[in-house]
Amino acid sequence: MVSFEMNDRKKIGLGLTGFGVLFSFFGIIFFFDKGLLAMGNILFISGVSLTIGLKSTMQFFMKRQNFKGTISFLVGFFFVVLGWPILGMILEAYGFIVLFSGFWPTLALFIQRIPILGWLFQQSYIRSWLDRNQGKRVPV
Repeated sequence: MVSFEMNDRKKIGLGLTGFGVLFSFFGIIFFFDKGLLAMGNILFISGVSLTIGLKSTMQFFMKRQNFKGTISFLVGFFFVVLGWPILGMILEAYGFIVLFSGFWPTLALFIQRIPILGWLFQQSYIRSWLDRNQGKRVPV
């Protein structure tokens, strides 16, 4: 059973996940700095693990439908650590898209409730694309 209460472990996990995204962003901005990218990856994975729990994290990454994304993400992580950050980030981006492709409709609904972004998502050309692709996974 998933607990929706916000305890200290989940708060720390969300903070680590946010810092992981921030470090990865800075790593890309600073011309694929492998130190920042590796730090961002470590913080992101540890933050997700703390937020949803180790067992749920392992179940998510080991699902049969997420296996391609998991392998791609891990191989990309090792390429970043070994010193090939551009190839590593390409593989990680592919893995991230495959892993989290089931969450895009939920993310779209969340963004529609944000004041300025919601107005953009209510435009007809974006709305028609969302209606066509609702409930579909990204083809792999």
